[in-house]
Amino acid sequence: MPIRKKQSVSEDVFTLAVDRVRHIFDLFDHVAVSFSGGKDSTVVLNVALQVARERNRLPLRVFHFDEEAIPIEVEEYVQRLSQTQEIAVEHYCIPLDCRNACDPEEPHWYCWELAKKDLWCRPMPAEAITQIAGYDNNVPRSIPEIAALLFPPELGRCCMLLGIRADESITRYRAVAQRTDDNYIVQHAGGFAGTSVLKYKHLFKAYPIYDWNIDDVWTAPALFQWDYCKYYDLLEMTKISRSKQRLAPPFGEEPFQRLGDFAKTNPELWTKMVNRVSGANTAALYSKTALYGFGDVPQKPHDTGWKEFLEQQIQTHDKAIQSQIKKRINAEIRTHFNKTADPILETAHPLTGLSWHFLLVIAVRSDTKGRKAASVEGEKARGANVRKKYNAALRAIETGQ
Repeated sequence: MPIRKKQSVSEDVFTLAVDRVRHIFDLFDHVAVSFSGGKDSTVVLNVALQVARERNRLPLRVFHFDEEAIPIEVEEYVQRLSQTQEIAVEHYCIPLDCRNACDPEEPHWYCWELAKKDLWCRPMPAEAITQIAGYDNNVPRSIPEIAALLFPPELGRCCMLLGIRADESITRYRAVAQRTDDNYIVQHAGGFAGTSVLKYKHLFKAYPIYDWNIDDVWTAPALFQWDYCKYYDLLEMTKISRSKQRLAPPFGEEPFQRLGDFAKTNPELWTKMVNRVSGANTAALYSKTALYGFGDVPQKPHDTGWKEFLEQQIQTHDKAIQSQIKKRINAEIRTHFNKTADPILETAHPLTGLSWHFLLVIAVRSDTKGRKAASVEGEKARGANVRKKYNAALRAIETGQ
């Protein structure tokens, strides 16, 4: 399905978001907010609360998955919300399967894992919900898998609101750029891996602020005097740009580039984080170096083909993550050949942006979530002499030069 281009509209983003949430309340029997405590979910929460008041559907259900290695200010924010009668907060502290990009030999860590209680980054909150019906705490899963368990079929048609914005990554942009009608509403893909999607045909996700940018997100709380997580104030004081301010655990592929920020803003938490996740201290020092696929990447030997070299780099990762890396690389290759019959070269292709070097970065960094996309690189390069460079590289190969 083609990706549609952005178009300007006359309405402001706040009005559009409110209208979308009104439409959602009209369509669904049960609406809840997936709340991380971050800036985007703060906006979604307040927009949804306004509509819930209009529709007389209070209290508004809000569920929060606490990922343990997060600032205490997030917990305090959630606690403030729970004291509001108009909001019904569910604060879950259960073992979750979380990504660890700091150590390729241990690509996962499990928050609130009872076996490692002595290493927890924070004490468990007194109001924490530690069990979910149908979930085995001894077999940690990801939040998208678990969320489905919070919406049993007896609730009717359900929709969970998420603070996802298209300008944060190409993957998120694609999520809302493939349909013209209700493009911000998608059916939930199912529960645990292998579970039939039919079991969750009553459950949908919605992204009502998908078209907001970072300035919009911060203008709204200031304009309407909304509460927000005060950890952002610490990030602001350390001069971390707003586009890079994150509240999620910083051990994934992209967030761990800012891992050292915790040492500046919360030294006590940082000390515990270093001992909590394998490789955290090393990643804080070298996350932006070739050790983690940033800057210069390994050079391919002249007597080694590109496919063979990519396979060698993939095999440096834990077996649990290798198949995901291969899937991501194969997806990029399929996208390229769906658009052109031109071969993949070391030089970026002018239409798709794909190159062997780009695929090498994916293999080294284990970027399985598609936060960086070759198609975007192609869009950025179309105004330059990329076609000329690509054609020159192709002629050099064909003539053996």
